[in-house]
Amino acid sequence: MKSHRAELWFNVPGRRAFINITPQVEKALADSGIREGLCLVNAMHITASIFINDDERGLHQDYEKWLENLAPHAPVGHYQHNATGEDNADAHLKRQVMGREVVVAITAGRLDFGPWEQIFYGEFDGGRKKRALVKIIGD
Repeated sequence: MKSHRAELWFNVPGRRAFINITPQVEKALADSGIREGLCLVNAMHITASIFINDDERGLHQDYEKWLENLAPHAPVGHYQHNATGEDNADAHLKRQVMGREVVVAITAGRLDFGPWEQIFYGEFDGGRKKRALVKIIGD
């Protein structure tokens, strides 16, 4: 069995964003030479997420609205975590809902997706450099 590791780096200037990272993950898979196996993609920061869904703008706007209703950023004093001097408690909660990682099967050298599936990096507390790990194992 072979393995391949790649890092994807992000520096989202705003507070939140959803970025389609499928092309970068597909490049890592091509670089790996692995034809059959599994691909793990996980956010390496506790206020960011990796998830799979449709690349549809209206859906992303719905996510933004839904997540803000679940865990509003303001008032920042509403959260105990923010008493540490930070203002990102909502980002931790949003990450928990959206998930840390995805695993995708690899078949015949391709990500084995269902219809419309794409991999996204979700940023909930931007403004600094963060990364995601791509780990591919197989033959």
